[in-house]
Amino acid sequence: MLAARCHGVAYDHGRHTKLQLNTGCVEYLCRTSALFRGKLFRGACAPRPPSPSASLDAMLTWLQRNSMTFPPLEKAMREPNGLLAAGGDLSADRLIQAYRHGCFPWFSEGQPILWWSPDPRTVLFPDELHVSRSLGKLLRKERYQVTFDQDFEAVIRACAAPRDYADGTWITEAMQDAYIELHRRGFAHSVEVRDQGELVGGLYGLAMGQLFFGESMFSRADNASKYGFATLVRHLKDAGFVLIDCQMPTDHLHSLGARAIPREQFADYLARHLDQPNHATWVC
Repeated sequence: MLAARCHGVAYDHGRHTKLQLNTGCVEYLCRTSALFRGKLFRGACAPRPPSPSASLDAMLTWLQRNSMTFPPLEKAMREPNGLLAAGGDLSADRLIQAYRHGCFPWFSEGQPILWWSPDPRTVLFPDELHVSRSLGKLLRKERYQVTFDQDFEAVIRACAAPRDYADGTWITEAMQDAYIELHRRGFAHSVEVRDQGELVGGLYGLAMGQLFFGESMFSRADNASKYGFATLVRHLKDAGFVLIDCQMPTDHLHSLGARAIPREQFADYLARHLDQPNHATWVC
């Protein structure tokens, strides 16, 4: 066995396998992967993952580059909540398979790629969007101009830009390149919010079947990101989408109407709606 050590985890590079992850490593992963800068769906204002309490026999699956197979979602760790696997790559094909499977990548620079499937899962049903009085007023006044897929690269780079309240970004250069490729393939989409031509907010995510998987947002003007999000939700509702995956819970998301559902129920939505048609028009 050709083994390597990365942050306290022994990885078997010879095959798709499960290897022991000690408590100290869980604590490291828990602490250093919680970079929430600009992360609406995992949360710019999200709490850090819970303190680790995993036993020494906790097992983590190491993914191989020549296999697209992910472990069953029920194999995800309880602490940190949802850590399912590590390794693999950020190829477009693997990312598509990950979202179809019910997991997503989330890691910081210098870490192995980490794949997560938290339980419960935070989602927003389009019919349950909550628009505050102040946001509703802005929408009625058409305060900003909203477009889709007009400048995906500018949106993802703005989401990755430095923020005053965070020291790092989980949206690395490799992550940006990966989602730009997904955009080229027609899976990833952006929402641009402009004020007299200037980009002041936006967000991006993946549309697959009748499900939208939110990734990140940014705002440079009052309520600009919320304005774009509310516009997106209404667009998705009209196009036949049934659920928006928000991944991690935050007060910000709950204020917009998001709520937690069991991972098993989320997996059922994947099974029933991933391959169903939608009527979304993205370039506008």
